[in-house]
Amino acid sequence: MSGGSWTDLMPRVVSAAVMVVIGGAAIWLGGVPFAALVILAVGAMAWELARMTAGPGTVPATVIGLLAAVAMAGLVTIPGYARLALLLVPALVGSFGNRRDPGLYVAYALLIMLTGIGLVLLRELGIVMILWIVTVVVTSDVLGYFAGRSLGGPKFWPAISPKKTWSGTVAGWIGAALIGTGFFLAGYGGISLIWISVLVAFAGQLGDIAESAIKRRAGVKDASNLLPGHGGVMDRFDALSFAVVLVMILLFILLPQGFVGG
Repeated sequence: MSGGSWTDLMPRVVSAAVMVVIGGAAIWLGGVPFAALVILAVGAMAWELARMTAGPGTVPATVIGLLAAVAMAGLVTIPGYARLALLLVPALVGSFGNRRDPGLYVAYALLIMLTGIGLVLLRELGIVMILWIVTVVVTSDVLGYFAGRSLGGPKFWPAISPKKTWSGTVAGWIGAALIGTGFFLAGYGGISLIWISVLVAFAGQLGDIAESAIKRRAGVKDASNLLPGHGGVMDRFDALSFAVVLVMILLFILLPQGFVGG
């Protein structure tokens, strides 16, 4: 273990502490404060995605970010199913011009919007649900970071994410299982919550790899420098995005009876 591998730890810790305070307060309050934070995050991620995939004649990234934020605001305020058309706004508008990897852009732009509306809908189901998802993803990420840096070993997918190791990946699964066990023992779900937590953690890890692929194709280290020590908002929400979409599929399609309550 070289000392240089930990040089980003302090800014990561400080920045993470600020995010925990702001995010924790928004989750606790729910309603407008939580929706407002989601809207800001969605706008920032859409801006970052548009910047990384920009090409000749494409709509400016700032415009895409603003459109995404406005569309997200409409999704959380306009009643009825017609509002779901707003999910497509950033993807469709951003597809104009010669954008690099247009298919990848459209898919990820839609994912960003689904993440936003998913977070709002899941928070409306109760604070336990959103706390479980966030705790699983954060625990998996933190344990994966420290285990990967400390233990090293074979790479999980070196062609796309050179830093991600099997030791970190498995550590993330173990952490997720422990979180699922904790919520189960606290009476907030059945025993299936343990393996579902692992599945959610794995989805988050795939989200991290997917964003790494986008950055690799764009030739950048981070999506942006909005978050000191963490890069961009996409760099922090990539895992949560895939996790939220998976939970939405499980909750509303495959397991409509639910698996987290209270």
